[in-house]
Amino acid sequence: MDVIRCQPTIGAEIRGVDLARGLTDAGFEQVNDALLDYKIVFFRDQRLDAEGQLALGRRFGELEINPFRPQGANQPALQVILNDRDHPVLSTDVWHADLTFREKPTKFTILNALEVPPAGGDTLWADMCAAYDGLDSATRERIAGLTARHDFRNFRVLYEGSTAKRAELKRMEAAFPNPSHPVVINHLDTLARVLFVNRQFTVCIEGLDADESDRLLEHLCAQASVPEYQFRLRWRPGTVAIWDNRACQHYAANDYYPARRHMERVAVAGDAAPFFDPAAAPAREIPRLRRVHAFEDGRPG
Repeated sequence: MDVIRCQPTIGAEIRGVDLARGLTDAGFEQVNDALLDYKIVFFRDQRLDAEGQLALGRRFGELEINPFRPQGANQPALQVILNDRDHPVLSTDVWHADLTFREKPTKFTILNALEVPPAGGDTLWADMCAAYDGLDSATRERIAGLTARHDFRNFRVLYEGSTAKRAELKRMEAAFPNPSHPVVINHLDTLARVLFVNRQFTVCIEGLDADESDRLLEHLCAQASVPEYQFRLRWRPGTVAIWDNRACQHYAANDYYPARRHMERVAVAGDAAPFFDPAAAPAREIPRLRRVHAFEDGRPG
């Protein structure tokens, strides 16, 4: 197994693995270590069927069922993501971490590319550990200990119209009441600090008036758009990607309509609520980004 780093802190290709044959215990540990280090890893030229993808997901933990998206036939944990002329994308072209409207958001996501458009349809990921590190010290101090409210607001469009749909919305609101998560969390495995707000599901920062909350949230969410924090994957049929939803956000580029893009998704359920401990020391060293500019600290141009 070879792990080839793609960007300084995020993105790695893993070669020499046939996921359809399954991972040995040692191989699984290598993949898991690469995930913790680089947040998203990918494998080319795989022939992974639905059963194999589900089995791979179960190596990482209990599988999650997305309550708002269509699932595979007889496989509720297998989500079919099919976009074409008749099925435009629904809000995947927004920077987000998966299902942060849950008390325990998604842990890992596994995406298998079955059919991809001739051009476009890339997915981008942003390293939210690097995004936190890149904030100025005053902002880091300001947001330490703040909490934010999350909501499944992008899915509310599915319940517009009939009385029956409005009743179903009430049921979903009861099932997923707005959780509060720390604005900065400690990654559950590495204890690294992660900026944990996103444009899709974070609605406000608690304890601030609406204008101040909006301004601060806009500034924090914009960090996902910094190129130095990003990795971009060009899909090919047979490409499988796994990412750590606790440490990064992603964005599916919506630039291929009306071409067809067919993916299958399996997600590992979160096993703990996000937390923040200001005294927590790193449990694992992860790659860090250094952005140095000319004439800083006497450096020549």
